Amino acid sequence: MNRLENRVAVVTGSAQGMGYYIAKSLGEEGAKIVITDINDEGINRAVEKLKKEIDVNEVIGIKTDVSNKNDVINMVNIVMERFNKIDILVNNAGGALHTPNVLSEIEEKDWDLVMNVNLKGVFFCCQQVIPKMVQQKQGVIVNISALAAHWRASLAGVQYTAAKAGVEGLTRQMAYDWGPYGIRVNAVAPTVTMTGDRVKGLWDQKSEEEKKRILQQIPLRRLSKPEEIASVVVFLASDESSYITGITVDVSGGRYLR
Repeated sequence: MNRLENRVAVVTGSAQGMGYYIAKSLGEEGAKIVITDINDEGINRAVEKLKKEIDVNEVIGIKTDVSNKNDVINMVNIVMERFNKIDILVNNAGGALHTPNVLSEIEEKDWDLVMNVNLKGVFFCCQQVIPKMVQQKQGVIVNISALAAHWRASLAGVQYTAAKAGVEGLTRQMAYDWGPYGIRVNAVAPTVTMTGDRVKGLWDQKSEEEKKRILQQIPLRRLSKPEEIASVVVFLASDESSYITGITVDVSGGRYLR
């Protein structure tokens, strides 16, 4: 039997990029998948693509802006009406969101956007899903952080590092508060991963010397693949990690050692 057979997994920001790979990996392990994102067209493409690529048990898509509390409430209500439970929540929606990475160029709207999606969005989703998990007496939450949260960023600014640091603090506190109810909360912290046009574009803009410098900081001497991040999420979502909660797993090729 697959590790996540018949479990219901909500993955935010999963119409493309890292989120899609996470949703796909969870589906390959037997989970029923809920794709959420802010773009209807992207959601529809992701749902159809997932159905073609893997023998997924069931997959639906729900348009959701995680920074909008009413959107999150609506999404959770739809999932509960459809499946009557939420076993796994992966808070993936986030990123630098095309905001500047130079301090002097970061405007208030840039700070607010990154904070609202990366941090407030995680809070809203957890706030709405945890009561359902309490009723079920079990549940798993995996928050996607970043190496920047406890080290520094390579392609983003201070608004991103601050938001992701908040995600890790939220992860620890929720793990402590809700562990007695059978709910595990962990985070995964990747370094630069080639997902999405923005990351690829930022990487391509760097000089060969700068790329070499970054790769020299990584003991494994390469960037990560999205599948490598997704596999850790699957592990944390499964019973194989049943006694693990409140931690952040670095998936950085050893970069944090430097």
